[in-house]
Amino acid sequence: MAKYSESEEWADVVPIPQNEGGPNPLAAIAYSEEYREAMEYLRAVMASDEKSERVLELTEHIISMNPAHYTVWLYRANTLFELQKRTQSDLKEDILEELRWLDGVSLRHLKNYQIWHHRQTLMSHLPSLPSTELSFLARMFAKDAKNYHVWSYRQWLVRHFSLWDTELPYIETLLAADVRNNSAWNHRWFVLFGQHIDPSSGKGMDEVGNIIDEDLIDKEVEYTQAKIRLAPQNQSPWNYLRGLLRKRGSLLECKGFAEEFVGDVDRDGKGCRSSHALDFLADCWAEEKEAAKAGKALELLAKRFDPIRKNYWNYRRGLLGLGAVDA
Repeated sequence: MAKYSESEEWADVVPIPQNEGGPNPLAAIAYSEEYREAMEYLRAVMASDEKSERVLELTEHIISMNPAHYTVWLYRANTLFELQKRTQSDLKEDILEELRWLDGVSLRHLKNYQIWHHRQTLMSHLPSLPSTELSFLARMFAKDAKNYHVWSYRQWLVRHFSLWDTELPYIETLLAADVRNNSAWNHRWFVLFGQHIDPSSGKGMDEVGNIIDEDLIDKEVEYTQAKIRLAPQNQSPWNYLRGLLRKRGSLLECKGFAEEFVGDVDRDGKGCRSSHALDFLADCWAEEKEAAKAGKALELLAKRFDPIRKNYWNYRRGLLGLGAVDA
């Protein structure tokens, strides 16, 4: 049943059909009649640059059918801000009302990027973080702790509202619940080191001015080692550990730690509990110019512990001047 063409409220609008390339399009998109009609009326109001309450209702209707339609989100945001200017309403209250509606949409469509861009647009017009925002994000992470779009938004939120000093306890809660949460490890790095990015170069202050917080590195190395011991075959903290040590220029200070998980390399890696520790040791031995030892570790990775990436491990052997091995 038609919603807009039979409505007195929309009687003044002449809908604009989609141009499919002629009367007999080769591959017309099979829209539902409800969606087709709503989009025809949206094209009409966009053509006349109408910003009104009924336009907000129209965009809400279309979003309920297609929440990935970026143009609809953009026009909705522009309409919202234009109405606020025109009516001189309370911008903060308007945005909070929009956020309450958006919460429900977000929880129904977890992996929709456009939703989070719209949320960022709204937040950029607020002077401070709403008291309910972090609790809402916790609800989103409870549904999917590794949702890329939510994490990207949270990083923007931290930088925009300068939340650097309050994020770490929450990250530790997430890692306590799931030490394999690679998104939480990535966010931990961002919180501790992303604050000091030089906007002019995109590099960290330690890269620009050789400024390294040794106490912070020490604490993070200790924290990361404890997490590795909980799950030695978890790649995320090993990568995090590498990043910490490379800020100092060498992996060797944790060589002994990695050896705890490797066993006897000369006996085909008997007792090895972590291929990532073996990879770490290969780099340590390469740093020490022990090409034969590094090559043996890479051979074990290619043949026994990670044969699916045999070509990569052989590439690493080639960097040491060693020949390829068969899996």
